[in-house]
Amino acid sequence: MNTAAAMRKLSFPYVTIETGRTGTLRNITCVEEAFEWLTLYWPKQYRGARWSMAHQACIDATNRKASVTSVQKAFIEAAKEAGIYFNQQKFPVRT
Repeated sequence: MNTAAAMRKLSFPYVTIETGRTGTLRNITCVEEAFEWLTLYWPKQYRGARWSMAHQACIDATNRKASVTSVQKAFIEAAKEAGIYFNQQKFPVRT
């Protein structure tokens, strides 16, 4: 069975990443989306230790061996390492 297909929806507060397209952002809102991005779209040159930890956290969460919070944190760390994490605080809201 495909691991991604077997995952049930496990939501967490969204994490915004920059996609491969210039200026395009994507909110990752659950373990399933995190797993999909890590598996299918992640920059190959950044599939190191932090990527592995995030990938394994997704699998562990679906097997109830890890929390969705741990997936979110691991995903953020992997995204920072890959340079695709979008920190909304970098861009203050103008009034």
